[in-house]
Amino acid sequence: MEFCRATTFSWTHTVSTSLHIPQTFSVVKMCETRRFKVWCGSDQPQKANQMTVSVTGATGFIGRRLVQRLHADNHHVRVLTRSKSNAELIFPVKDFPGIVIAEEPAWKDCIQGSNGVVNLAGLPISTRWSSEIKKEIKQSRIRVTSKVVDLINDAPDAVRPTVLVSATAVGYYGSSETKVFDENSPSGNDYLAEVCREWEATALGVNKDVRLALIRIGVVLGKDGGALAKMIPLFMLFAGGPLGSGKQWFSWIHLDDIVNLIYEALSNPSYKGVINGTAPNPVRLAEMCAQLGTVMGRPSWLPVPDIALKAVLGEGATVVLEGQRVVPARAKELGFPFKYPYVKDALKAILS
Repeated sequence: MEFCRATTFSWTHTVSTSLHIPQTFSVVKMCETRRFKVWCGSDQPQKANQMTVSVTGATGFIGRRLVQRLHADNHHVRVLTRSKSNAELIFPVKDFPGIVIAEEPAWKDCIQGSNGVVNLAGLPISTRWSSEIKKEIKQSRIRVTSKVVDLINDAPDAVRPTVLVSATAVGYYGSSETKVFDENSPSGNDYLAEVCREWEATALGVNKDVRLALIRIGVVLGKDGGALAKMIPLFMLFAGGPLGSGKQWFSWIHLDDIVNLIYEALSNPSYKGVINGTAPNPVRLAEMCAQLGTVMGRPSWLPVPDIALKAVLGEGATVVLEGQRVVPARAKELGFPFKYPYVKDALKAILS
């Protein structure tokens, strides 16, 4: 096939002030198909402390904000996606110059030479579950994590990423109205706990020279997506009351805080092993709804009945109707500064 022209961009990523890893990014435009092939690599010096980070799940609720943060701080970002066209809509080149967007055949070249990999991919769980959806919830997480781990492990030592930050969830602990769970607590015995155990076990297969941070993420609160986007319509319909009994625990975290935690885990060698990605002050769902009502200027008295949630979410309603009280013991130990430790302040910031 004849090529029209080739355009090459280059950079080098600095792992430390003395170690430079070459990374090249070339785009070759083909006349007939107008498709692009992407290679990641470089031969130009790069500023100290700049990272090159490959991200799966970059088009999701957390991933979008993480990519924005990394790009704003002048790090090099490689978006690993199954749909380049979708990713290009979310990260248009005019707003995100220099970002590499790669579909699966190019993941290998992107991961090689990255400093770190952030693995956030997985089908959202806040949907109506069927046997097929439940299978996909698990397989989507394990398949991508397994592929990322294999690509990291197969990379030559000189271009292997030094850190993998892999998402998991507080569903690992199962549900309870009375227990308090930290990173040392045992796993539960329900479906989501099983998903999380297998998800984490897959990530643990990464090369032992690669620092692994497993972030067990709680319910993420933020604008334009996540739990609040699904809760607010029900909340408005039922006059702002709690969902279900209201006694269930709600282990939440503001979007900015979970992004900052992942960001810190990429660059800080102390962040390794399991870290709960939740705010330090979980609340019962009744309190969460009362605070939401206060911030929205709505009453909070008529509960959303279990049957209404089950009609919308089916078995997936268990995500809301059952909860767990999870505390971020490890993050506090590490001195992580939570921007929003209290749910009232988080909701005010989001809904103002």
